[in-house]
Amino acid sequence: MKDFEITARCGKARAGTLVTPHGVIETPVFMPVGTQASIKGVPHDMLNCPVILSNAYYLYLKPGFEILKNFGGLHKFMNWNNAILTDSGGFQIFSLSSLFKIRKNGVEFRSKFDGSKHFLTPEEAVSFQFEIGSDMVMSLDRCMKYPSHRADINRAVDTTCSWAEKGLNASKRYETGQKLFAITQGGTFSDMRRECTERLMEHPFFGFAVGGLGVGEPLGLRQQHLAENLDMLPEDKPRYVMGMGPAPEIWDTVEMGADMMDCVLPTRNGRNAQAFTFSGKLNLRNNRFRNDPLPIDPSCGCAACSRYSRGYIHHLFNVREMLAQTLTSLHNISFMIDLTLVIQNSIKNGTFPEEKKKFMKNWKGGN
Repeated sequence: MKDFEITARCGKARAGTLVTPHGVIETPVFMPVGTQASIKGVPHDMLNCPVILSNAYYLYLKPGFEILKNFGGLHKFMNWNNAILTDSGGFQIFSLSSLFKIRKNGVEFRSKFDGSKHFLTPEEAVSFQFEIGSDMVMSLDRCMKYPSHRADINRAVDTTCSWAEKGLNASKRYETGQKLFAITQGGTFSDMRRECTERLMEHPFFGFAVGGLGVGEPLGLRQQHLAENLDMLPEDKPRYVMGMGPAPEIWDTVEMGADMMDCVLPTRNGRNAQAFTFSGKLNLRNNRFRNDPLPIDPSCGCAACSRYSRGYIHHLFNVREMLAQTLTSLHNISFMIDLTLVIQNSIKNGTFPEEKKKFMKNWKGGN
């Protein structure tokens, strides 16, 4: 079996397999976000998912390399036997910009936890992820806000490409089956995205991620540049769209040719009483659910749906019990995993357009 192989197509949508040191992942795949080695409010052993995402920037600060090393790596620290993808922290350089200063050879920053000073090179960012046992490693990149001046985007592209090449060189001493991805940048400038992508494609990265979108630009503009950038990427390598997770956008993104996606919305929305179902979104604080004996989604087999009613979870939200957030978040992640299985099967069966149309019609019917 190849480390990445496309097994079915329907238009530009692709189904395939991705081999990691901790198992084979069927794509397209949604990756739940466990930024600090934990999916917020949800025990990860209750999730039937092949891969989760964590964040090297946060793990570097807490618990730190020595603790992770003493535990035998991130998988043993978390007691997680499936695959892990770690992001490098490039998005945090953008989102926590007041804590960071960009230098030619790396990034200087203060810890968001205690204010301590740190300096991280692109080589160290990649090596840290390899050393803690990440199955899929992201190179350090520079993400820019929207809107940004063309000159600033150009500098970010240069930095991203330089850092990616340095990270790739650092990765060559590891012969462990771990996979290194490069991240494309370029903002909403098509030519800058093409330049960045072509420069990165000159090097033997295992896969490519589309970064720098979903940072404030209008949806239409985001979709335009996402579609353009995915078309630029190699056919024979996995394509990861970062931070793209609302259910309708999952369909759109897969339709454009993406293989991997992540998003915090399943847990963020779950903590705020919004549940995802194949009949649409439900606001479990709504009084119409107070006597409802049905599970969140009768078609779902997750622990929340197999044991508890909408009425009970509605009550938990009303009295501010933490269990409400856990159950709804657990269900939402299970929904996203089930959704990708539906999408995979629709690609294999050649029914992707019909299944997408059916889903979109039902999704709009929730309340």
